[in-house]
Amino acid sequence: MKLNSHQLRQSRVGESQKKQKLLKRQPLVLVLDNVLDTYNIGSFFRLADALGVEKIYLCGSVVTPPNIKIHRASIGTWKWVPWQQINSTRDCLLKLKKDGYHLVACEQGEGSVLYQKAKYKYPLAIVAGSENNGISKDILKICDQIIEIPLYGVNISLNVLVATAIIAFDCLKKLNNLPETSAK
Repeated sequence: MKLNSHQLRQSRVGESQKKQKLLKRQPLVLVLDNVLDTYNIGSFFRLADALGVEKIYLCGSVVTPPNIKIHRASIGTWKWVPWQQINSTRDCLLKLKKDGYHLVACEQGEGSVLYQKAKYKYPLAIVAGSENNGISKDILKICDQIIEIPLYGVNISLNVLVATAIIAFDCLKKLNNLPETSAK
């Protein structure tokens, strides 16, 4: 089942929840740690749908669907991706760890590994941090691995969605043993 943007925007929550069970999901979840921009949150839903993730966890005091800005940015995919709002990122990660998830953080810092060299274990949780503050040191301590993307310009960071997308697609490429480049 594939839907275009018009069909996604017009779809209904009840309808999508019934059909969600038919979709193949990857052993991957996204954890948004205090991501505040509603357009970023909406775009994360669109990314999560593209990746086929199991779930998105919206952690902290964040805006959640239904919200018009999230709806617009997600083109309605928020209705097709399972999600949950949890007040504490720490509590969310500890629960995921207990459930056997390998926790990786998208962040630059001490002990970080370049994303091309990262070794992932599944099921996998990718943690994306706040646009202004990144991921706190307390949260980084809980994570099993910190993944970094090399940057060659003057800016020290990428948009949180872009960084997560690069790492997430690399995870799926490695999970599915895909070649470096593939053409259809």
